[in-house]
Amino acid sequence: MQHTYIWENMSPQLVNMLGALSLALADAQIEAVQKASGIGTAGCATLVALGHYPNLTIREIATIAGLSHSVIVRTVEALVGAGLITKAPGKDKREVTSHLTPEGKRLRDDLIHARESVLKKALITLSPQNQDVLHGLVSQMLENMTTSRDQSDHLCRLCDEDACGPDCPVEMRVRGMHGDG
Repeated sequence: MQHTYIWENMSPQLVNMLGALSLALADAQIEAVQKASGIGTAGCATLVALGHYPNLTIREIATIAGLSHSVIVRTVEALVGAGLITKAPGKDKREVTSHLTPEGKRLRDDLIHARESVLKKALITLSPQNQDVLHGLVSQMLENMTTSRDQSDHLCRLCDEDACGPDCPVEMRVRGMHGDG
């Protein structure tokens, strides 16, 4: 019953502004990582994922990126052609894994820094105290938005996972769902 009351009494303006802010931040992040890399969002998500989880399969990359198998196959081929990743045999004959080359690692770092710059620009207007308040609110909202392991990997597809470390609210939520935390 408590949630129904809160739901019905939410400020329509707050809901609307949150939507606008979410889109503005998403658009700015996508623009920044594409500009920093010269590649599309599928390639960016692939590089970031492989930086944190080396030797992913096409299926695993597709799940993280939220894209089809065929899109990721083409993306991986393009990244191999650009010298950003290499492929290796997987666990069986049908499976191929990928990992970053040194150039791919450098570009991944550039992507992370470009994304970070956009987000810092959005936060710079807030006082340190308001940043602390926002930190708690965003953590709570991310926990609430996390519904599964696959969804959490997709949610964090452009994240610098080292920035959150073990205190990542998304990861903590997943561990809690699986009884690991």
